[in-house]
Amino acid sequence: MSASDFRQIAAGAESGKAERLFRAAVSAFCSLTRPSRREIAQLEDLTLPLFDNVSVESRRYVAAALSECEYAPAALVRRLCQERVDIAAPLLIRSRALSDVDLIALIGRHGLPHARAIARRKDLNQTIADLIKVLERPTLVRLQQPEATANAASENAEVVAGDANRQEASDAAETVRRRLRSMMRAESGTAIGPFVEPQTYVKLRETALTGNAAFFQTALADALEVDFSTARTLTASHNYTPLLAALRALDLSEDKAFLITAAIYPTEFPHPQAIRIFLDRYRLLHRDAALDRLRGWKADTVSKIVRRPGRVAANADLRKPNSADVAAIPKARRV
Repeated sequence: MSASDFRQIAAGAESGKAERLFRAAVSAFCSLTRPSRREIAQLEDLTLPLFDNVSVESRRYVAAALSECEYAPAALVRRLCQERVDIAAPLLIRSRALSDVDLIALIGRHGLPHARAIARRKDLNQTIADLIKVLERPTLVRLQQPEATANAASENAEVVAGDANRQEASDAAETVRRRLRSMMRAESGTAIGPFVEPQTYVKLRETALTGNAAFFQTALADALEVDFSTARTLTASHNYTPLLAALRALDLSEDKAFLITAAIYPTEFPHPQAIRIFLDRYRLLHRDAALDRLRGWKADTVSKIVRRPGRVAANADLRKPNSADVAAIPKARRV
């Protein structure tokens, strides 16, 4: 579908316009062989504001379409997965946009209906499969009331057996919970992310409010532990998407992230709807994805130092790598 087709839809009658635009945008996106990051962001910008205005049928249609899409927009997929299971099921079963942490969070929020759909995924993490098995069976074993004619010995034996069954179920559940906690700590990526102290946010906020781009870019470079040129590219884009990922990697709350972004990109928020789009995108941007981008920025920084060791700027534009930075770079890049 061409851009003119979308303009014809937008120019049509108000009734059903959101429905048609929602479906058409996703259909056009799914026809792309390898969409760019910008095209993914554009689809999210277009569809997320329409989400509350479209029918269950349209949401079900889009969920089914995106479940077969290799490069589905993660924010839209996660929003669809918050719907009831008859809508979300195709994504829960097949979508590659959902990480193990996403699946655990969905099970925790929606319980067995979503868990049963997730259990049908191919190559499901064994820890998550064990969690679903624990949810499927009762954690308490009901004891049969002893017959009035039963003797005390048989009653005691039944109680002991019941206690053993309860203990076994409790131990199994605790084992799964322990493995889940370990897995989520491993996937959280906090080890490669900077430790964000309160003064870090204050420095970002105050430098953003000065209106001097260089001041803020320097503070951002320090917070992310990247070089100045990388920080500059994050704020020189025509939209705030790169900065959004940087702030999410720092794990700032949405209100703090919005204040900083609005200070750097004041013209991006002319009306409340634009603010709502920002908040939706920030909430749905998974921190793992943001940390992946941060890994790339840090690797580029260290790569520059390795290639040009004698040209480190006095203002730490290209700072010396620490051991964690070097370890994060694939061996192929250590030239």
